[in-house]
Amino acid sequence: MSTTDSRTARHGLARTLSKRGVCSRSEAARWIAASRVSVSGRVVRDPEFPVTATAHIEIDGAPLQQAAPIHLVLNKPRGLVTTTSDEQGRDTVYRCFDGSGLPWIAPVGRLDKASEGLLLFCNDPQWAALVTDPGTGPDKTYRVQVDAIPDPGLLAALVEGIDDDGERLRAKSALLLRAGTRNAWLEIVLDEGRNRQIRRLLAAFDVGVLRLLRVAIGGLALGELPKGGWRLLTDAEIAALARPARP
Repeated sequence: MSTTDSRTARHGLARTLSKRGVCSRSEAARWIAASRVSVSGRVVRDPEFPVTATAHIEIDGAPLQQAAPIHLVLNKPRGLVTTTSDEQGRDTVYRCFDGSGLPWIAPVGRLDKASEGLLLFCNDPQWAALVTDPGTGPDKTYRVQVDAIPDPGLLAALVEGIDDDGERLRAKSALLLRAGTRNAWLEIVLDEGRNRQIRRLLAAFDVGVLRLLRVAIGGLALGELPKGGWRLLTDAEIAALARPARP
């Protein structure tokens, strides 16, 4: 699309606010419904109202500004859900940012409640789309404690994959790191994330997950970041994660 086309293309108002990095699309819809948003001096109450990139938008009477981009990594603790708010009242990952003064940020991908480790956040939808692209996005590396002692045949089967509910679930690689008498630790690498993929894949072979940690996305490793701690990404890390990992 040419520069001229991109400036005249129209998108829904809620989507536009989200892409400016000021709030989530659902939060934008609430602001619009509450008559807090105006376009060219007129209050708009329709979240799908079409606007261009150059439209004059105000929130509570103040001109909408493009939020400064923020990209960070969190060491997600177990027991938190990856959502902005939870209907069941459970603690969310945003508890880790209490008192930080950060503007609105959204998770880049997800970790389920029982999982922990590296979780990215940003207010940059274009960057997030590159990182989570199933075809070219970076690999994700996990350490998985299981309630069995996997043999080479099982490891090969995890890479071969299974069909589950119409989805092909497979690991890019699966290695045995260490084994005890009753359980073992695996390193599993995924090149395409699906909901609860590792748990579903192992369950197909009657193997239960005792602990699951994401330790790396592409070349970005969790390192010594404490549980519940976060840090901003460097410019080099931001660029590397957005760079296509696969042709």
